[in-house]
Amino acid sequence: MNLARFKRRRYTAHATPIEPMPHLAAALGGARLFVKRDDLLGLAGGGNKTRKLEFLVAEALAQGADTLITVGAVQSNHCRLTLAAAVREGLKCQLVLEQRVPGSYDPAASGNNFLFDLLGVEKVEVVELGADLAGTMAAMQAALAAQGRRGYIIPGGGSNALGGLGYVACAEELLQQAFDQGLAIDRIVVASGSAGTHAGLVAGLLGNSAGIPITGINVRRPRAEQEGNVHKLAVEIAALAGVASPVPREAIVCRDEWVGPGYSLPTAEMVEAVRLFAGTEGILLDPVYTGKAAAGLIALVRSGEIARDETVLFVHTGGSPVLFASQAVLATTARAA
Repeated sequence: MNLARFKRRRYTAHATPIEPMPHLAAALGGARLFVKRDDLLGLAGGGNKTRKLEFLVAEALAQGADTLITVGAVQSNHCRLTLAAAVREGLKCQLVLEQRVPGSYDPAASGNNFLFDLLGVEKVEVVELGADLAGTMAAMQAALAAQGRRGYIIPGGGSNALGGLGYVACAEELLQQAFDQGLAIDRIVVASGSAGTHAGLVAGLLGNSAGIPITGINVRRPRAEQEGNVHKLAVEIAALAGVASPVPREAIVCRDEWVGPGYSLPTAEMVEAVRLFAGTEGILLDPVYTGKAAAGLIALVRSGEIARDETVLFVHTGGSPVLFASQAVLATTARAA
């Protein structure tokens, strides 16, 4: 692989750290736990979409775009970071927000909704679950063209083959860090949503013959559907990156036991995970992605499915600004009520 042949903007000047989590490991009574702190990536509030945007925004600029157009849920971290990238580059940004939970959009809400306003979003269009998201973004692009402007459409989560190169790069980064630290990683655990992060890691590890399995923890879809999505995208990313080996279907594992009643809907396991990471390691998760992924990690360690002698790397994909819109679910006083 030679990622240097792709145009790339750099929004993070350093590798994100890999840190031990000894207090969490002690609390769970098993496994050696480490965390890759992609919540510390650049742009406003950090998170995994920053890596994808480095490649996507570079293409947008090469095409002469003056506006970024993208889609996400009402508290979308991806939308926040796309907007932040637009601000960094002197571009405008328009967002399509999908109400995946009926009535969930509140323009006065805290969290990312507040940050959309603070960062100066040009336009927000709210649609219902099941709407034609691609069609809505295409209509926005056409309206801009009628004004003599050029919009660049970024898919939800930045999760296409080009965006997925961000996590091919991450795979190479973490392998170099593991070598430098003498850290033999037995397993990686990561949230699996729009699939770009999970698929990019699969392609990147395969391209480096790393032999490290990845356990994806679903945040939205049933296992079979999500595994199909991740595999398809991993194949596309690997082809773009120049990975010679085929992506085996059995390399894709997407556990769905901790999704709960649906996307972004709270579970007791998620609440415990968010509070446990905060209380043992001082690490802030979010209730939608990393909270549920951490709930899966915790359950796998407690059950012994992750063995006591395994060294596990949890990829922290960010999202902590959503905490400030979730106090009613996560605060001690809320739980007591």
